[in-house]
Amino acid sequence: MAPEPMIEPVDEPNDGPAADDRSVVVVTGASGGVGAACIERFTAGGWRVVGVDLAPTSTAGVHVVADLARPVECRRAIAWALEATGRLDGVVNAAGVWHEGPAESTTDAEWDRVLDLNLKGLFFVSTAAIPHLERTGGWITNLSSDAGVQGNTGAAVYCASKGGVTNLTRALALELAPRGVRVNAVCPGDIDTPMLAGQARDHGGDDPQGYLRSLLGQYPQGPRARFIRPAEVAELIWFLGQPSSAPITGANLSIDFGLSSGI
Repeated sequence: MAPEPMIEPVDEPNDGPAADDRSVVVVTGASGGVGAACIERFTAGGWRVVGVDLAPTSTAGVHVVADLARPVECRRAIAWALEATGRLDGVVNAAGVWHEGPAESTTDAEWDRVLDLNLKGLFFVSTAAIPHLERTGGWITNLSSDAGVQGNTGAAVYCASKGGVTNLTRALALELAPRGVRVNAVCPGDIDTPMLAGQARDHGGDDPQGYLRSLLGQYPQGPRARFIRPAEVAELIWFLGQPSSAPITGANLSIDFGLSSGI
């Protein structure tokens, strides 16, 4: 028999669901650069935040430990968030992993690792949240990528996962619009996060800084190019969660300094 999924509340809610009627957002990938920035932004905006990741994080709010590559844990994470807070107004699907390398050398395990988290996990977190978001007129914002709107050399598996996120966002937006739930995605270029540093370390050979320079060399800003900051992505996600964004659904919004504008 398979072991029970690990779903652990790291911080207990203070006074129970009935004590606080502020809006609630679930943020997956809570320990990552964008996830942590979203937690900070929504907390500053007065929302209650439930962070979900493989390990506890040091960010504010309530935390759930879950392996989102497993659909059963996606469902239980959302269930615990509801038990802890009593409502759900938004979901930020920021959990994800990078994979780089020639397509012909990609293994089954590598394919599954990327697709299971980047696409399948995102889908099952979203579907578990839908009934609760319908009750509040809520929303889902997915973290896609420039790789979700254009091909990137040497990143076929990652592009497949993020291309799936991009079109899944459109399909869910159409399906859920009659139920009052909005679904959008943001599509960043390279973000200055630990994941990007890991890319450079793992794929930059003996010159990680050269790897990073080669990425910046693709941007139209030339010598003025820089990487996107996590807080800049979080600000766009915050905007998409506000009532003033009510007309925006089914959108895949690029935030990439124009990197994908030439396609």
